[in-house]
Amino acid sequence: MSTSPPAGAPASPRVRVVCVVYHPGDELRRFVATLAAASARPVELVVVDNGTDHALAQAVVAEAGGRLVVPGRNLGYGAGANAGARGATTPWLVVANSDLEWTPGSLDELLDAGEEQPRAGSLGPMLLNTDGTMYPSARALPSLRQGAGHALFARVWPGNPWTQGYHARQESVGGYLREAGWLSGACLVLRREAFEEVGGFDESYFMFFEDVDLGERLGRAGWENLYVPDVRITHVGGTSWRDKPAPMIRAHHASARQYLHRRYRHWWQAPLRVAIDAGLAMRERAQLRSTGAA
Repeated sequence: MSTSPPAGAPASPRVRVVCVVYHPGDELRRFVATLAAASARPVELVVVDNGTDHALAQAVVAEAGGRLVVPGRNLGYGAGANAGARGATTPWLVVANSDLEWTPGSLDELLDAGEEQPRAGSLGPMLLNTDGTMYPSARALPSLRQGAGHALFARVWPGNPWTQGYHARQESVGGYLREAGWLSGACLVLRREAFEEVGGFDESYFMFFEDVDLGERLGRAGWENLYVPDVRITHVGGTSWRDKPAPMIRAHHASARQYLHRRYRHWWQAPLRVAIDAGLAMRERAQLRSTGAA
């Protein structure tokens, strides 16, 4: 994708936008169309198509002047994002879902915020659902007590203290920048230097929790994960799997299990891992029943 830069602006892009898709629909067209107005400067667009029918992605990318990467198999989200980021020379990367609708100037605002904060390893906007409510996109790293309470009670008791603590980083709408434990991979701005320093996404996570893991590793390496609530982008949500939720529910719980096992990996924490497995299995069955997939 290319736009004419304003007078005096550099001709080369300062950001590569990586969009990972799997049999996309019209949401990819909206993503690309709204991206064109999100920055007044050139944007390098890379679409990674994990699916088998590439006709739509190929047409959209060709029209936008971007590049299509076809891995030949479904790599999952994190590995697909790594493939799209490989070889980048821009100082910034964006990893984003195709079901985003950018607001005019939003990408420039996020990049400007990052350039003002030299230790910002990642930045994320406020994501809005289509009804205008907030999509939870800036969160604290999960602790065992908080994570268990959120997992068990979020749906039946939304105001429970564990969920409130988990989402605490975005409860206040006002303010410019706020540090978070991790930011949603649905729209994630990454300083390429920081992303490469920590080795990118952990490809052992097929889908889900790769963003939690990345945020934690960036923090440990001394980088900041910054939430930018002044920038707002619409997240349509779930367009690629809304009709068949069961595989995604299973993938989400498998990744949660993997992440928590790694966090509580010591031999003396084995009873915790058993309890985690039992709680996640119970939650997974309940979610599958609620969708009619059990």
